[in-house]
Amino acid sequence: MQAHEFMIRQVYKVKENDTVRAVIEKFIEHRISGLPVVNERNEIVAYISDGDIMRYIGRQKDRIVDYVYFSFLLEGDNEALEQRAQRLLKLNVMEVATRKVIKAAWDDEIDGIAAILGQKHIKKLPVERNGVLVGIISRGDVIRHSFGLLL
Repeated sequence: MQAHEFMIRQVYKVKENDTVRAVIEKFIEHRISGLPVVNERNEIVAYISDGDIMRYIGRQKDRIVDYVYFSFLLEGDNEALEQRAQRLLKLNVMEVATRKVIKAAWDDEIDGIAAILGQKHIKKLPVERNGVLVGIISRGDVIRHSFGLLL
């Protein structure tokens, strides 16, 4: 079975010039945890997930960086969660999103897609055809289509 045979064709996405506010609104409205980021030609340029958001709003602790001849302190933050969240909402999505996107091709086989999702520890895989976003596949989609006929 190939990607285009079981992918979800209605893909929620954001544009590369959107703010993180637009991302959070879609996460909440559609009860999703990740979105492809596309340019004006609908090409995938990044991916933003709930993990990207968590890394940004999580409190940063002080760290000591040691080099051979010197060391220095990188101070964490003392901002409240609400302050970090307010600042995050105004940022451009590309400041937070992951730019190295793992994707599936239109004609990739289901077992290859399962391997990617498992080995890379990702939940969703955008599908592209001729460089353009055409669908998305989740771990659940693979499980449903792999075991649906066996049960």
